[in-house]
Amino acid sequence: MSSEKDALQRPQEKTGREDVKPEPLLDSPLPAHPRETEKDQQWLSESPKHENEDVYSVFTRGQKNFIVIMSGLGGFFSPLSANTYLPAIPMLSKDLNVSWTLINLTITAFMIFQGLAPSVYGDLADMMGRRPAYLIAFIVYIAANIGLGLQTSYPALFILRCLQSAGSGGLYSLNSGVVADISTTAERGKYMGMAQSGIMLGPAIGPIIGGLLAQYQGWRSIFWFLVIFGGVYIIVLGLAFPETARKVVGNGSLPPTAWWSRSLVGEWARRKQEKANPSLRDGKKSESQNLAQKRILRWPNPLKTLLIIVEKDVSVILFYNAIIYASWYTVTASLATQFTVVYGLDTLQVGLCYVPFGLGAAVSIFVNGKLLDWNYRRVALANGCTVDKKKGDDLAKFPIEHARLAIVWPLVYVGCIVMIGYGWTLEKHTHIAAPLILTFVMALTMTACYNSMNILLVDLYPQSPSTASAANNLTRCLMGAGGSALINPMINGIGSGWSFTIVGLVVTVLSPMLYVVTQWGPKWREERRLRFAEKKRRQEASKSKV
Repeated sequence: MSSEKDALQRPQEKTGREDVKPEPLLDSPLPAHPRETEKDQQWLSESPKHENEDVYSVFTRGQKNFIVIMSGLGGFFSPLSANTYLPAIPMLSKDLNVSWTLINLTITAFMIFQGLAPSVYGDLADMMGRRPAYLIAFIVYIAANIGLGLQTSYPALFILRCLQSAGSGGLYSLNSGVVADISTTAERGKYMGMAQSGIMLGPAIGPIIGGLLAQYQGWRSIFWFLVIFGGVYIIVLGLAFPETARKVVGNGSLPPTAWWSRSLVGEWARRKQEKANPSLRDGKKSESQNLAQKRILRWPNPLKTLLIIVEKDVSVILFYNAIIYASWYTVTASLATQFTVVYGLDTLQVGLCYVPFGLGAAVSIFVNGKLLDWNYRRVALANGCTVDKKKGDDLAKFPIEHARLAIVWPLVYVGCIVMIGYGWTLEKHTHIAAPLILTFVMALTMTACYNSMNILLVDLYPQSPSTASAANNLTRCLMGAGGSALINPMINGIGSGWSFTIVGLVVTVLSPMLYVVTQWGPKWREERRLRFAEKKRRQEASKSKV
């Protein structure tokens, strides 16, 4: 045990070669994927050398807050687009002269593309950078919304909803990548909470906005609202959002070589700095070019997401995280019909019933982020290592699985108990305040569980965080689609009380999967590191022979 503590406390111990500086494990191939290309592997073991190389990120606290807020707003568009659409279903059915069943197919198609799109954008962002991925996604998204505002037929509605989801759905995977770029593991909980806020608030705010617009301006106004909102966002993004991908700008101190990775504000600040110090320009330009040569620009490969899923620890995390998300989605997907049937609410009133979800998610995001960072420091202290928010910490012998999952256990059980109670309040037709309060508590606990495991995935794959997040999104969307499809038939067959009791018990019975990750996760993680190191050694030996 003492050797492990020493390793944690001395991550940069000299190895006999004075010209080589060990870098934080956050940029090393701890969980590297065995099928990465040679140049990708070279990136994992080599970092650019620049004047701020000992600092994990050169962005100031204010810059980090701006970056994370913009990332959170980007993630807000997909759930916003999905949920503003719901109140307009009756109007669309009437105006396009099709059944509700056909309109509901557009929702299913939206969820499918919402799950698939991040697999493409995640690999693109990890390869080319975050900015080009954001720009492409929003161009597709805005174009789709313009088409939706003008279309007059069901086939056009169906195709354009798929295109809308293909644009906005890809933004899910970019949040985690941006946070991993700029934050160390010690501060990642707080920033991940901020970045995920948009994703969690969308389902609560979307129905209210959609209900108001559809009721007073017609269903087309929903899509024109999204066009305007998306247009404002992409303007701010183009002007001020900096490139953060570490394969492109290192720790943020290197200027990107490609024009699409440069923000206007950042370019102006860089030229002003270089004008004051001309010698700085040539040095950083050379380092940026060297960094660019290590990247391989290719067509995005969505199969890389599937390769991550087959890893032992990742597969367990993804499966249980998807179960939690599906259980939560059974509540949100059935809420509108249940509150309409049980309490006789109209469309706008039902939309307002989603507010407790949004409030619970918002509180959870910020409280859980601070709680995760606190628990990380606690586990670090218990293991005898110091926390370095500037350089990042060596996770080789650090039980990161325990640090992230320790707080999930009690939250899972509280959430399951509350979910069962929620089902029986609907079954017994209690006062409407009872189920609304319980939805707040469910959002509070389940959001915390989901975000904690999402952060753990980023910790395990810091060199490809967007791809790891895409794998998470794929599994949760598929499981969520299954949950939303099953819950209404279950309620019709056995009632809401027993339906949500079954859902809560399923989540509870599968909770030992958390123990599996905590107990055997570090071993699997180390096996992956050794496997990857051996693969790299063989490639280098083969290259030297040539």
